[in-house]
Amino acid sequence: MSLDTSGGHAPVRLRRSGWPALRTPRWLFAVAAVLVAGMVLAALPHQPSTAQKTADLQGFVHDVTIDIESCAGGVRESLTALHAIQAGTSHDVSTAIGIASYGVSNCSPANSMPLDDLVTYQVTESLARFHLQPVVNDLVTWGFPLAQRVMADVARQLGGRSAAVRAAAAAQLRHDLAALDAQRAAIDKVITSADRALSAHVAPPSLPG
Repeated sequence: MSLDTSGGHAPVRLRRSGWPALRTPRWLFAVAAVLVAGMVLAALPHQPSTAQKTADLQGFVHDVTIDIESCAGGVRESLTALHAIQAGTSHDVSTAIGIASYGVSNCSPANSMPLDDLVTYQVTESLARFHLQPVVNDLVTWGFPLAQRVMADVARQLGGRSAAVRAAAAAQLRHDLAALDAQRAAIDKVITSADRALSAHVAPPSLPG
């Protein structure tokens, strides 16, 4: 026969020592999962829509047109003045020379704020596939030094004191105009290609030559 040593009382459960274990609420796991998902999505590269790229291209063409407009206007006015003198519709040689000389100065980034802005212009990443950043560099080169050379040739031709000097300046002008036109053609080609891809209905800057 076994002896009951409990004295007839139910056994007492001993409580574990230390702090009670805390359970993490399930909603906290859900919040953490949402935050992690958000961070992953934020890290993924953003793919701009066609509409956004179209708007960015339109903005790009507008910006660079404004920046090169003053320099381009100087070239246009200088050639117009030269042709008027040659055609005999104007005899104001000194004014024509002044137009060309001012144009040379105005196509320098150091003297033109719009051209200086063009030097530092950065194309938006949405247009990266169209390789438009080199176009910005080409536009700067169109103005400085190519357009400057053309207008300096105009001034030399108009101010030449002998037929030989004027003839040499005219020959140099034809050479420099060819370089200016080639630069313009390269610019137009890239912008026109981007425009066709996006149907943005934009035209390259109007550059004389």
